[in-house]
Amino acid sequence: MERNQSKKMSKPSKTSLAKGGSKRGKILIIPKQIVTADSKETVLKDRAVEITDNKISSIIPVSEIKKENYIEVFDARDLTLIPGFIQTHIHLSQTLFRGLAEDLPLLEWLRLKIFPFENAHNENSLKAAVQLSINELLMSGTTTLLDMGTLRYGEVVFEEMIDSGIRGFSGKCLVDVNELYPEFKSTTENELKDLQKLAQTFHNSGQGRVKYSFSPRFVLSCTEKLLKETKEIMNDYPESIYHTHSSENIDEINEVRKRFHKENIEYFNSIGVLDDHTVLAHCVHTSENERKMLKEKNTKVAHCPSANLKLGSGIAPIPQYLKEGISVTLGADGATCNNNLSIFNEMRLASLIQKAIHGTEVMDAKTIFRMATIEGAKALHLENEIGSIEVGKKADLVLIDLDSYSNSSSDSDESIYADIVFSSTTENVRSVMVDGKWIVKDKQSLVYDQKEIVEKGKEELAMLLKRV
Repeated sequence: MERNQSKKMSKPSKTSLAKGGSKRGKILIIPKQIVTADSKETVLKDRAVEITDNKISSIIPVSEIKKENYIEVFDARDLTLIPGFIQTHIHLSQTLFRGLAEDLPLLEWLRLKIFPFENAHNENSLKAAVQLSINELLMSGTTTLLDMGTLRYGEVVFEEMIDSGIRGFSGKCLVDVNELYPEFKSTTENELKDLQKLAQTFHNSGQGRVKYSFSPRFVLSCTEKLLKETKEIMNDYPESIYHTHSSENIDEINEVRKRFHKENIEYFNSIGVLDDHTVLAHCVHTSENERKMLKEKNTKVAHCPSANLKLGSGIAPIPQYLKEGISVTLGADGATCNNNLSIFNEMRLASLIQKAIHGTEVMDAKTIFRMATIEGAKALHLENEIGSIEVGKKADLVLIDLDSYSNSSSDSDESIYADIVFSSTTENVRSVMVDGKWIVKDKQSLVYDQKEIVEKGKEELAMLLKRV
């Protein structure tokens, strides 16, 4: 298999994967149980999932299976079938820098490490970073992502997303002001021109799997003109997302107050960029008035607990958001502030850090699991396509082993959520399907040669550091 996987670097094999290959037809997956994440939170046993092309076409009793009707019958009666995980804040471009930006608060972290590193990217180093990131996400069961791109070479990210088979959004990060690291910016006019070109080329590409997200880096890196005109342009691209950072760190918030005499989210609201297609990463420090704005505008919060802890930013008031009806979903952020992209870490931490503050009853495992699946789909306006296992939805699926030595001995429906959220890790993921195509099978990537992309990453990082 390793020999075949190494062809990932050549254009023909990647194009073949993106188009689903030459053989199409019905696939049947027979799991031990199915955690559907539907509106009734149904857990099914003795059922099989039928996939026709890229959609779930039927869920049938195992007793009614006719194997001759399928081009593939995947017998996984020792595994649990769940929806693919959805992460709503990721930095694909940063994975090359893992371990190189330690023990710094946000603004110093950006000034001394992240902006210089990102500024040194060329097309080859960015491609290596994105391949490492997507591989890590897919191998750990994330099938959909919302990426905050870097300043240049946005087409590299989109091309790799298309070729890899993953589902998601990306967009070049927008920076036309940068007092922290002035070399890492562009002009307002060039930023608007470049994002238009990328959106025209890549929005709804990859047979609709890949969409554009309009991505101002954060308030301190953008002029008001750039923030507002980006939002206006976004309205020309239905199904796109407005994605930025907000209210992450006290020093950041103090600087926002100094410049604009408003809180971060109040400023966003004053210039008209908040609505139900806006996703704000972090929202660790918010006022009562800002929370009212989030609720009124139906703006989405992407919670990144690992990054918030590692950068010393704080603990977001997630139970309060949920109580007030504010949408909250999960993201690993970047490998430079986490230091991995595992949704399992984010699920576990999202629950445990709140229990220490608010009591054991908050952030239960079922709530967390839904934040990482169907609620993520809702935040991206994809709930009619993904996020749960239901007939008519896209076949974005994960087979996970819940019978390992570290998992629960109970097979009850109630224990299954805790088993996924608290007892499982990336090691429990066995197979991953996106859009009806196997991307990971029996713990083997069908997209990337693991050794090759790691070696390439080391080579590109060594050259990048010479450019910093």
